[in-house]
Amino acid sequence: MNKHTILSILISLAIGTSVFSQKEEKQDSIMLKKLFDASLLNGKSYEWLEYLSNEIGSRLSGSLGAEKAVQYTKEQLEALGLDKVWLQPVMVPRWTRGAKEYAYIETSPGNTTTTNICALGGSVATNSLGLKAQVVEVKDFEELKALGEEKIKGKIVFFNRPMQANLIWTGAAYGGAVNQRYSGAKEAAKYGAVGVIVRSMTTRQDDYPHTGVMSYGDTPKDKQIPACAISTNGANYLSSTLKLQPDLLFYFKQSCKTHPDVKSYNVIGEIKGSTYPDKIMVVGGHLDSWDLGDGSQDDGAGVVQSMEVLRLFKLLNYKPKHTIRVVLFMNEENGSRGAKKYADEAKLKNENHIFALESDAGGFTPRGFSFDCDNKNFNQILSWKPLFKPYLIHYFEKGGSGADVSKLKKDSGIVLAGLRPDSQRYFDYHHTAIDTMDAVNKRELELGAFTMASLVYLIDKYGVQ
Repeated sequence: MNKHTILSILISLAIGTSVFSQKEEKQDSIMLKKLFDASLLNGKSYEWLEYLSNEIGSRLSGSLGAEKAVQYTKEQLEALGLDKVWLQPVMVPRWTRGAKEYAYIETSPGNTTTTNICALGGSVATNSLGLKAQVVEVKDFEELKALGEEKIKGKIVFFNRPMQANLIWTGAAYGGAVNQRYSGAKEAAKYGAVGVIVRSMTTRQDDYPHTGVMSYGDTPKDKQIPACAISTNGANYLSSTLKLQPDLLFYFKQSCKTHPDVKSYNVIGEIKGSTYPDKIMVVGGHLDSWDLGDGSQDDGAGVVQSMEVLRLFKLLNYKPKHTIRVVLFMNEENGSRGAKKYADEAKLKNENHIFALESDAGGFTPRGFSFDCDNKNFNQILSWKPLFKPYLIHYFEKGGSGADVSKLKKDSGIVLAGLRPDSQRYFDYHHTAIDTMDAVNKRELELGAFTMASLVYLIDKYGVQ
């Protein structure tokens, strides 16, 4: 074979590959347009969310709302005609808030200003009469340690470190501030504090306190102190008043309680793969929510978007090569036991998970995804960016995936992803009484469902590397 023949063969192969690639890209573009049209013109995610939010309401682990949500979503998945729908039992913590919390700032006897607080999830209650003490304001645990027991004992510690406002991704700002909420009571108790107030985790200035999980770690029960969150407006007022009157008193009362664990469930449904039934792809969100609002953004949106992915495939008669499984995880907010249970059972059954996508950042306009995977898989995903460009989906970066699907991470082979909506407003609503259905835009929610379905389709078609 002479060099001219070899060159001709190589050119023919290159042309053939190019034609094949163009053909595949066109087919993929047509499929994404079908998914887009189906989600925006014939979607069901918003209808499902309306029921979860307005008919069921808050879904804190172990609550009646969580129980109702399990039954509702199971029934809806069964109605889609999936190959299998089932409940996966998991024991979860049960914590109740009790009567609405009350707090005030006292600058002199009888001279008080009420302020908005809420108990942090997992906190102990104050005594029945409430707690009143002087306040020590700190920014971080280093400042707390520097003050020491001499200046902390018998007082309420006020953690007042704001989320960093000049970070474009608000999730990073949240991550930089949330340790004071999670571990503040544990750290303050070491120095004899009698209570903890934490600035709410948001960049917005308002009167809504943000709850969220906290932990006492290994603090003995008799040393555990009550912990509450204060609204950002309340935090600013308390901080400025302390500068004028360092000996002011803060009073708060809360009646929360931790109960024995109860049984709950992950809700799971799947479409069996036509070619690789033993290779599993997961899409999911967490079914539980905090108790102040109805969890429409956190994470009702992720739940219904994940359900919608499978519904869209059924609607378009798309038969996936791999088994596509929707998992609605229970107890992400205060324990992640649902995710741990799912991962443990998957390992016990030697299931082969190749991909998992989570939506747990609100139902706002989708911008793209972050990926936890190797370079080979990431480069393949980057090659699909032009397919998403017409829909203004542009963010494809390496990073975290989601709190629930991250439990599936193994040494190699699995691609983990997280939907990344615009994050600017998410922490306005996160863990608050205003996380309600009226904060969700129907079109944005449906765009997110389409975006997720598109990525799942492409991974299913081309597989992982």
